[in-house]
Amino acid sequence: MSSPAIPASLSLYREIPRAEWARMAAGMDQPLTETEVVQLRGLGDRLDIAEVRDVHLPLSRALSIWASGVRRIGAEVSTFLQEEDQTTPFVIGVAGSVAVGKSTIARLLRELVSRWPDTPRVELVTTDGFLYPNAELERRGIMDRKGFPESYDRRALVDFVTRVKSGADEVRAPFYSHMKYDIMPDAQVVVRRPDVLIIEGLNVLQPPPTPNDVAVSDLFDFSIYVDADAAHIEEWFVNRFLALRAGAFSNPSSYFNVFQHLSDAEAISTARGIWNDINLPNLIDNVAPTRHRATLVLNKGRDHAVESVLLRKL
Repeated sequence: MSSPAIPASLSLYREIPRAEWARMAAGMDQPLTETEVVQLRGLGDRLDIAEVRDVHLPLSRALSIWASGVRRIGAEVSTFLQEEDQTTPFVIGVAGSVAVGKSTIARLLRELVSRWPDTPRVELVTTDGFLYPNAELERRGIMDRKGFPESYDRRALVDFVTRVKSGADEVRAPFYSHMKYDIMPDAQVVVRRPDVLIIEGLNVLQPPPTPNDVAVSDLFDFSIYVDADAAHIEEWFVNRFLALRAGAFSNPSSYFNVFQHLSDAEAISTARGIWNDINLPNLIDNVAPTRHRATLVLNKGRDHAVESVLLRKL
């Protein structure tokens, strides 16, 4: 027998239509130009100045409220403990499916948050750098599950964010090349005491594998899940694949150069095969189930525009 439906009044979230959400930023200045917005936009994404005004300016305002609250509580606890206030970085997690637009949103947030008056140092790190190198994935027999939770060095990611959150002067992360489709052993990402750290990736809201483990999401002060209908995301993925075939895949150094000479029909068939064999199962089994762990959910429609926002109740 199925469980009874939970009344809307008992939801963990407030559901806020786009028009109502947009009013939360009434009177705020638009800090980005149209040119800057275009430069931040990912392949296939339709981010425009209206989307920034209606969705992301209110989100930036909400984040600033959360960050101020966290800093205030930290200062009050330090006073209570009669110790010097040691403010730690405010950590934001951004999760969602492949091709849903989470990378664009993370880049946009980096620009908006860095323009707050009290957070000049904002760093963005993607979890791609914590994928195991291809050689290790091959050794483990999981190369075809790249992007699934088991393909990441979870402990290294948790250690990285822990060190940043603890105020270490300098923390290094591996660098992932999308051109080579692998970790680059001679390159690193260096983070030096940011005011805000944004962590973006498929599985950043995954729970810990055992009750005694720490999940990277345990270290987040605020988390965002970018949501959309799977059928819409599939179309975005296929369109992005076609755009990459005409662009990045044409580079002889690209791991995906083998796809360059596919016909349109072959490219579409290949993209749908990758989606159905890898990305959709990962979305269904691993990514989408973490949606309820987010502080805020951005619900996108077919045209990539955010239609509503879910904000967790406090």
